[in-house]
Amino acid sequence: MGFCTEAQYAEFLRTCPEFERMLVRDGIILIKYWFSVSDEEQERRFRARIEDPTKRWKLSPMDLESRARWVEYSKAKDEMFAHTDTKQCPWHVVDADDKKRARLNCIQHLLNLIPHEDLTPKPPVLLPRQKAMGYVRPPKTEQTFVPEVF
Repeated sequence: MGFCTEAQYAEFLRTCPEFERMLVRDGIILIKYWFSVSDEEQERRFRARIEDPTKRWKLSPMDLESRARWVEYSKAKDEMFAHTDTKQCPWHVVDADDKKRARLNCIQHLLNLIPHEDLTPKPPVLLPRQKAMGYVRPPKTEQTFVPEVF
């Protein structure tokens, strides 16, 4: 796509793994995810976005160009993985044909990788509701409500 020269690309592939190792040695938790989508699912998503006017905004010129270069992009990803998928900083591939499951699996995986304690609060105790003691709500006709469209 012309984002960098061949020399810059080669330099990235050479220096990225060492840079990531430096971050980890400094105590930074570095976790890399790649959301993998099958050719069929990607095609279905592109078609759905074209057909649904409310989803067309999701298709940028870059997306359309990347679709045209699907094989080139896939080869570039494979080359990047070959250089940057290291023992210290591995790529974690998420099967993302089902978006909701992919997100949940990724969140679960991330939480399992990072030390943490459960801070879920205990359920609150509901206090008794105050008695009306003569209070009467004003009629709805005296208020301006948002129209119920749905």
